[in-house]
Amino acid sequence: MSAYKVIDLKNWKRAIHCEVFRKSMQPQYGVSFELDITNLLKIIREKGYSFTFSFVYIVSKCANECEEFRYRFQDGEVVLFERIDTSFTYMDEGEELFKVVNVPMKDSLEEYVKAAEETVSAQKEYFTGPMGNDLFQFSGMPWISFTHVSHTYSGNNEAATPLFDWGKYFERDGKMILPFSVQVHHSFVDGIHIARFADLLQACLNEME
Repeated sequence: MSAYKVIDLKNWKRAIHCEVFRKSMQPQYGVSFELDITNLLKIIREKGYSFTFSFVYIVSKCANECEEFRYRFQDGEVVLFERIDTSFTYMDEGEELFKVVNVPMKDSLEEYVKAAEETVSAQKEYFTGPMGNDLFQFSGMPWISFTHVSHTYSGNNEAATPLFDWGKYFERDGKMILPFSVQVHHSFVDGIHIARFADLLQACLNEME
């Protein structure tokens, strides 16, 4: 598990908001929006990189830069992780059942894609054990362009792992558009934080080389 620090709730500016939503029956909420991935597709096609591996890395890189996305509940306390790793669903060719693959974050896209390729190839199990608390979870649905997506609910109000989904991309006015969704825990993430993350992510997609 990645390193983390325990938050002193008595001196944390978000303590009241955290406690209010922590007691909610359904404290997670989701927002769907579109991303322009024209530049991303150009870059990864030139490099021969997997879309899934590349997109998971870029989203995780941006989410790690947003402090609010790294808060979790851990053993009854609020903690802030230094780094969040990745977990994504993946279907092997010819399969219709997905497996959940965990890959640590890397310092570069090239390193991450290589590590993801090796992990996916080596893993035969569908599930390798309980999910860690220091993960971003991803699930791609490249067969359909959605405007909204919902998730199964475990009943655990302190499950604060952000969930990211994407759908089938399509062309509009000469640009390639990707449906994208993020689900977060309201104890830690408000709408303004999702907006900042969305702006950061789009800028990263536009500027990558």
